[in-house]
Amino acid sequence: MNYWPLLGVAVIVIGFALRFNAVPVVVCAALVSGLLAGLHVPDLLALLGKSFVSSRMLLMFVLTLPAIGLLERAGLREHAQQWMARLRSMTLARLLIGYLLVREVLAMLGLMGVAGHAQTVRPLLAPMSEAAAEKILPALSDDDRDELRAVAAATDNVGRFFGEDVFIALGAVLLIQGFYAQHGIELTPLAIALWALPTAIVAFIIQSVRIWLYQRRLQRRALQWRGEQGG
Repeated sequence: MNYWPLLGVAVIVIGFALRFNAVPVVVCAALVSGLLAGLHVPDLLALLGKSFVSSRMLLMFVLTLPAIGLLERAGLREHAQQWMARLRSMTLARLLIGYLLVREVLAMLGLMGVAGHAQTVRPLLAPMSEAAAEKILPALSDDDRDELRAVAAATDNVGRFFGEDVFIALGAVLLIQGFYAQHGIELTPLAIALWALPTAIVAFIIQSVRIWLYQRRLQRRALQWRGEQGG
């Protein structure tokens, strides 16, 4: 077995560790793996082009990202922050837990592409989370903002990952069904989806508690900060 093509994985790890742009890193990793696998440059470029054209999901992102970029340039993030600041009853925990619930329910219905990092987390959820956190602790540092964005992204990941397994037409559900069928265990996609439902509920509860604890930590820091300001 030729293990040299696995160096493409090392290229991805190194590129992400150095915080390079994800798109050229992935393309370079594909080129490295293809060349080490013995593919000629024209064949490799043809394979990349065919994969790009045949991937409808990738085309959706290609069409979505320019639109999101234009909206951000027009002030979408700033408007989202201002709108969040006017909602006095909307706390950080309520915002993220509400988004988690919507995201997980949509994933259960098979609507995985409705929300996501590019469509909602970066332009809407992350700036709204920052605005909600500023109502608790006005003196947010750059590290705090990075952590808030990570919490928002993790909330989206949890909602999609654990919600999509409840959708019976998902490829992963069919893969599980095929695996058990090979071992003589006959399961219907509906049965697999129903068994995934308790896991989705537990994941929702755990992530909600984590969000609530994060908000509590901000509140304790805010009390300490106000005490220092008053002193």
